[in-house]
Amino acid sequence: MITFTKPANLNGTELVAELKAQNVLVKGFPIDDGNGNLLQVCLQTDEAKAALVVQAHNGTTIAPELTVADKLASVGLSIDDLKSVLGL
Repeated sequence: MITFTKPANLNGTELVAELKAQNVLVKGFPIDDGNGNLLQVCLQTDEAKAALVVQAHNGTTIAPELTVADKLASVGLSIDDLKSVLGL
């Protein structure tokens, strides 16, 4: 686990995607330690590359709008399931 300075606008999902886009192998999501630090599991050899990504990160703080498919999936259904129930 490597410690970085926590970005002002942290979005863990976006940060993981940004790290992976730069070929940084990460495991899990970053952890905010509550003291201004961000802990992320990644290879020690990727630390310098990851530090640049974390420093440049400016995550969105507004949750994205869920699609109908996302909402159905949250209760274990799919669009095809809904169509079948409605006879479509």
